[in-house]
Parts: sequence; C-alpha cells; structure tokens
Amino acid sequence: MSSTAEVFEKAIRILRKELNSKEFALFLQAITPKRGDSVKELDEKTKNLTMDEILQIIKKVEEKL
Repeated sequence: MSSTAEVFEKAIRILRKELNSKEFALFLQAITPKRGDSVKELDEKTKNLTMDEILQIIKKVEEKL
C-alpha cells in the first residue's frame, strides 16, 4: 500500500504533465478549504513562479502537515 506522501508525489507528477498553472490553481481551490477568492489569491501569489517553484512550495507545506 502506498503512503500518503507517495500518493501525493504521484498525483503531482500527473498534474504537472496535464495542467497549466491556472488549471493547477483551480485544482488547489477545489481541494482546499474555501475562504474568499482563493483562485484569485493563488494567481496573485504565483504569477511570477514556474510550475517547479510552485511544486516546491507545495512539498514544503505538505512536509509541515
């Protein structure tokens, strides 16, 4: 059986191939608790980041959980 981290890594690899950064922000909105306009906020915070940089941030957050 896969651990949560292994499943997360697999999902990120799939998403990386299939989604652009806007679609990825929409995905994050769908799986996170709702407070305000999270897609607009994510767009603003990630507008100058590459997908690799965004994934590194996500991994750091996941490690803290």
